[in-house]
Amino acid sequence: MPFRSLGLDAKILTAVQEAGYTEPTPIQTAAIPPILAGHDLIGIAQTGTGKTAAFTLPMLTKLATPAAGPRRTRVLVLAPTRELVVQIQDNVRAYAKHLPVSVATVFGGVGEQPQIKALRSATDIVIACPGRLLDLMGQRCADFSGLQFLVLDEADRMLDMGFIPSIRKIINALPRQRQTLMFSATLSKEIESLTHEFQRAPKIIQIGRRSNPAETVAQFVYEVPKHLKSALLVHLLEDPSMNMVLVFSRMKHGADRIARHLETKGIRTATLHSNRSQSQRLRALKDFKTGAVRVLVATDIAARGIDVDGISHVVNYDFPMHAEDYVHRIGRTGRAQAVGDAISFVTSEDHGELRALERFIGRGIVRKRAEGFNYSAPPSPSFSTDERERRGPQGRPGQRPGQRPGYSTSPQRGGSSGPSRSGGPSRWGR
Repeated sequence: MPFRSLGLDAKILTAVQEAGYTEPTPIQTAAIPPILAGHDLIGIAQTGTGKTAAFTLPMLTKLATPAAGPRRTRVLVLAPTRELVVQIQDNVRAYAKHLPVSVATVFGGVGEQPQIKALRSATDIVIACPGRLLDLMGQRCADFSGLQFLVLDEADRMLDMGFIPSIRKIINALPRQRQTLMFSATLSKEIESLTHEFQRAPKIIQIGRRSNPAETVAQFVYEVPKHLKSALLVHLLEDPSMNMVLVFSRMKHGADRIARHLETKGIRTATLHSNRSQSQRLRALKDFKTGAVRVLVATDIAARGIDVDGISHVVNYDFPMHAEDYVHRIGRTGRAQAVGDAISFVTSEDHGELRALERFIGRGIVRKRAEGFNYSAPPSPSFSTDERERRGPQGRPGQRPGQRPGYSTSPQRGGSSGPSRSGGPSRWGR
C-alpha cells in the first residue's frame, strides 16, 4: 500500500517521498486512518517499526488546515527522555518541512528562557519531558486551551508509577475535547487499564506480540563470571564486525567504569547517562553517530531515545532487571528491517531474570561461548581496583573518591559474537 492511499496531505507526501520512503510500515498502515478519523488510539509495535511517523504524519495532516481564531499550541507530545524528545523533534521537522508549522522542545538540563518564549508564542507542536513542562506550566508560561492532540510516546514508561502523578497534573490542565494517542513497544495489561483514565474509547492497534523484540535482531547469551565481564567485552570487541556497539550498564558509575576500561585498551568510547550535561549527551551521541567513537556505554535512560543508523551490536553488560527494558535495549539495533546482534552477559546472579525474560518473550535465547577466551582467569588488577573504588573506602557501594569521568576519560559534573550484522536503511524515527 503506498502512502498516498492513507489520506495524508499532499505536502506531507512530498516530504515523505523526499525522505526516500515509498511504503508505510504495518503500524503506520494500521494507525494512520483511525487517527485521521479522530479516534483516540493505543499503538503497540516493535521498536524500529516507525511508530513516530505513525502518529506524526496524521497529526501534521490535521495541522495543515489552519485553526480558527488566535494561534495556540495544537499538539503536545510527552516523552520520558531528552534524547527521545530531540529525536521526535527531528522527525517532525523532516515531515513538516513544507508546512508552516512551528516546533519546540521542553526538557531539563538547558536554559528555561528559550522554552518559555516558545510556549508563550503558541508554538504549534510542543515536545516535552514532564518534569520541566510542569515547572513551566506552574509559572503560567503555557497555554494549551487550543490543544487538539496529546501524545504519550513510550507510554509504558510514561505511565510507570513514578510518572503517573506528573502525567495526571499535566492532563488535568488540558482541554477534555482532544485526541489522545499512546504508543509503545510494550504495554502491560495493568498499564493498559490506566490508559482508559486518559482516553475515550481508544482503538487498540497491535502489531505482533506485545513482548516481542524486533525480529531482525539475533539474540545471544554469554554466561560469564562477574569478574570477567570487562575482559569478555574487550575480547569480543576484537571482532571487527562489532563496529558500532551500544553497551548497557545498570548504573551510572558502572557506565563510567566500563568506558574508562575500554579507553585503556585503546577503544574509543563515550558515555551517556543522567549525570551528563545536555551538551555532553549531545556530543556523545554525535560522536557515536559519526563514528568518532566505536562504543557508546549507556544506562537505560538511552534505551528509549537512541535512533542511530547502523548499530551493529547491543551488549547488555549488566543484565536488565525488567523484561520490558530488555526489549527496548536490543531494539536499538535491527531497526527499520535492518539486522543486528544483541549480546547479554549473564552471571550466576542473573539466572532468575534470564528465565523470566525467556518466559516473557516466549522463547529461549541461544547460549554461546567466546572462542579463545579464558573463562577460568582470575580477576584482573584493573577490575579489582575499579571494584574497590566503586565500593568506597569502607567496602560498601558508594561514590568513588575524586571526580568521575565525563566524556570517556575527561571529568564531568553532576571470540565470536555471531554473524556480522550492520547497516540498514534510514530509520523511521524509532
